[in-house]
Amino acid sequence: EGLGHFISRSTDRKIEFPYQSMSVLAGAYSRKIPVTVHVALGTDIIHAHPQASGQNLGKVSYHDFRLFCSMARELDGGGVFLNIGSAVILPEVFLKAVSVVRNLGNRLEEFTTANLDFIQHHRPTQNVLKRPTQNSGQAIALTGHHEIMIPLLAAALKASLEASADRPRGSRLKRSSKQ
Repeated sequence: EGLGHFISRSTDRKIEFPYQSMSVLAGAYSRKIPVTVHVALGTDIIHAHPQASGQNLGKVSYHDFRLFCSMARELDGGGVFLNIGSAVILPEVFLKAVSVVRNLGNRLEEFTTANLDFIQHHRPTQNVLKRPTQNSGQAIALTGHHEIMIPLLAAALKASLEASADRPRGSRLKRSSKQ
């Protein structure tokens, strides 16, 4: 079991967590959506606790990396990857996962990556936007405050899903020429 599954499963243990109804981890667990956690040892205060086990943290984080690689493989042919606010760890994990998928001989093309942050940093620009999509696909940089951008993105996705549910299967949206 990986750390992501362990933590998200913990939200379902008959313990009252404040704001559980708004928890991404609890929501993912209840919908059987995998969650991965990528530990950088020494970056969190809990790592200094005398009972913290680097061996165990490494084991569960490695499990999550392998799971993340299998999920990255599913991006081929139209998937979307969002990096929201991670300037170092997740861009590195994502680029390595893309490399693993491709080095194992799997096709991973024609997908979209997006980096959302209030400043566009070098590593996400290179490792999320440019390198993975250099031969095909689309890269989008959205710059702004998370408290504004994420609700706007969520509203746009919700509206798009509702509009697609109202259309007959196989039909496409017509673009308006009016601006």
